[in-house]
Amino acid sequence: MPNLTLSLAEETFAVCRLPADLNLRPRTSRAMMLLVQAPDETTLVCPVSEVPEEAEADRGWRCFRIEQTFDFSVPGILASVLTPLANAGIGIFATSTFSTDYILVKATDLSGAIAALTREGHKVTGS
Repeated sequence: MPNLTLSLAEETFAVCRLPADLNLRPRTSRAMMLLVQAPDETTLVCPVSEVPEEAEADRGWRCFRIEQTFDFSVPGILASVLTPLANAGIGIFATSTFSTDYILVKATDLSGAIAALTREGHKVTGS
């Protein structure tokens, strides 16, 4: 597995639960935002400054972005990041876009996450 470059976003994020049928307002920042609408709930990952009032929110997440892009057929990219975090006892919230992956860890685990990733040979920028 190649060594990856992960950039750490400046913002602190929240993982929010909202009703399934909720229509959300347009975003106001250029930070990463994730919206998943499932039949039973809507999940929103957003900067803590943009948490909707009606949301059940778990705040205090920091976000890493894998800077490289890989074809969908390349196995193990996300696992190469998640395995060292799991081995360090760090819980995660992971998500993907068409082009890359995002891994969120609690802010209280940030220094341990960076240490685990760099021990594995990954480079972390923005920290």
